[in-house]
Amino acid sequence: MFLAVKELMHSKVRFLMIIIIFVLLAWLVFILSGLGNGLSTLAASTFKTMKADYVIFEEGSQSSMSKSLLSDQLLAEAELLPNVDDAAPMGTTMATALKANSTSSEDKLDIAIIGINPGSFLEPAVIEGESLSAGNLTGVIVNTTMKDEGYGVGDTFQLDGTTESLKIIGFVENQTYNHVASVFTPMAEWRKIAFAAPGSDKGIAGPVNAIMLQGKDIDPDAMNSGLTGTDTVTRSAAVQGMPGYKEENGTILMMLAFLLAIAAFVLGVFFYVMTMQKTNQFGIMKAIGASNRFLSKAIVSQVLVLSLTSIVVGVLLTYGTAAIMPKGMPFKLETTLVVTYSVILLVIAMLSSLVSVRKITRIDPLKALGRAE
Repeated sequence: MFLAVKELMHSKVRFLMIIIIFVLLAWLVFILSGLGNGLSTLAASTFKTMKADYVIFEEGSQSSMSKSLLSDQLLAEAELLPNVDDAAPMGTTMATALKANSTSSEDKLDIAIIGINPGSFLEPAVIEGESLSAGNLTGVIVNTTMKDEGYGVGDTFQLDGTTESLKIIGFVENQTYNHVASVFTPMAEWRKIAFAAPGSDKGIAGPVNAIMLQGKDIDPDAMNSGLTGTDTVTRSAAVQGMPGYKEENGTILMMLAFLLAIAAFVLGVFFYVMTMQKTNQFGIMKAIGASNRFLSKAIVSQVLVLSLTSIVVGVLLTYGTAAIMPKGMPFKLETTLVVTYSVILLVIAMLSSLVSVRKITRIDPLKALGRAE
C-alpha cells in the first residue's frame, strides 16, 4: 500500500485522469440504475407494495389483469383451500380524470382505477384524510402525485367520457400503476366504471380481474385444481405479467450490462497500459529482490484506492443529480441499489487489475534492464 500511495502522489495528473474516467462511468451506472428503478416503481408500485403473496387469474390470461375476468364467488372457495390465510378481490381499469366544472383538455389526467373491498388487506395506509368506506361508494383515496396536479382532499373529479364523479377523501403514497396515479375505489363503484357498456362483464356474477391471496407455502397447482378455470401465480410473476413491464426492465438491464462490460474493458486497458509503461521500473525492482507478490499487491492496492475514490465521488454526484432533477422524473435511488452497483464496479475494477498483475509476473528483470538507457 505504501508503494501504491507514493506513486499516486507522484503522478497526480495521470491518476487524476483515470479517476475522472472511472467517476464518469460510475456516475452513468448509478444514474441509469436509478432511472430504471424509478420506471419500475412507477409501473408497478401498487402491485409491489400490496400485502399479497399470490394472485389468482383467469386461466389463459398470461398473468395480466387486463386479460383476466373472474367471479367473486370464487373468493369463499379460495379461502377454504390449504395455507390460505385471507383472500380479497381486485379490479383495475384505466381512466381519465377531469376536474369538476372544467372543459379544458389541459385539466385531464390519466389515472388507474383500482377496485378493492374497503378495509381489506389491499387497501393502502392513508397519510392524509380518511380511509375507504363501504357506505360511500364515490369516495376514493388517491396517490399523492395527484396533489401536484392541483387535487386536494374534498375535491371532486369526473371520469372523462362517463357520468361518474368521484370525491377524494384521502391520499396514499407510492401507489402507481402503469405509470399513472392509482385511485382506489370500492369494488361496487369500480364495476360501474369498468363495465358501463352492456355485456362487457360477459354475464359473470360479481366480476373481478383477480383474487389476491395471503398465505405462505400456497401450492399454485393445488389452487388451480381446486378452482376450475384459474391460474395461480406468485405476486412477482403477476408484476412481470403487467403489459410492457418485462420489456421495459429488460431494456434497462441490457443497457446496464453493456455499460458495465464497457467499464471493465476501459479500466482493464488503462491499467494494462500503465503497467507497460513501468516495465523497466518493475524489472529493476525485481532485480533488487522485489517479489511478484509484493509488486502485485502494490498494483492491486493502487487500483483499490482509485476505485473506492471514484465510486464514492460517483455516488455523491448521483445524489446531487437526484436532488436537482425535476419532480416528475421517474428517478428513484435506493441504498440497496447503490451498494449493489458499487460492489459490482469495485469487483470489475479489481478483476481488470488482474491483467496488469499477470503482466508483472511475466516480466524478465534482465530483459527489462536491457531496455533501460
